[in-house]
Parts: sequence; C-alpha cells; structure tokens
Amino acid sequence: PSPARTALAPREVAARRKGKGRRGRGKARSEGLLSKQKRSRRMKANDRERNRMHHLNSALDALRSVLPTFPDDAKLTKIETLRFAHNYIWALTQSLRLA
Repeated sequence: PSPARTALAPREVAARRKGKGRRGRGKARSEGLLSKQKRSRRMKANDRERNRMHHLNSALDALRSVLPTFPDDAKLTKIETLRFAHNYIWALTQSLRLA
C-alpha cells in the first residue's frame, strides 16, 4: 500500500469502499421499483415451487397406483410411499435372485 492510502482515516476508507460498489451501475433504482421487482421475483418463485410440488405429488400418486396396498382405499403418506416402494423393489429383486 502506498503512503497516501495508509494516511486515510478509517471513515474515509469506508466511504471510498461504499462508492466503489456503485460504479458502472448507472442511476440508483427507486424504492418502488425495487419493491415491485422483489414482489415479482417472489411470485415467480412461488409459482415455480407450486408447480414443483404439483409434479412431485403427481409422481407419488402414479407410484402409489402401482404399489400393492391393503386396504386399497388407504392412501400412504409421501414418506410411507417411498419407503414401501424401496422395500417392494428390494423384495422383488430378492425373489428374482432366488428364482
């Protein structure tokens, strides 16, 4: 570091650092515009999450439809469905090995 830099008071150093982050960004955005953008991003993220959950639930329903359950009207939870599918695949694999 040059002697000129070390001679700056801590406040001056902090002020210079703050100014560096704004280079090349142009005019500062208004609070209203930032709020609208944040709201828009949040709504898009919520839509993506909602769609992801719909697809996951559809896939679990399809998996439930091919698993043998007793009684037939009992709906397994998500974790029960995954555990049962794992155990069912394992049991089928074992029966194929023994055959």
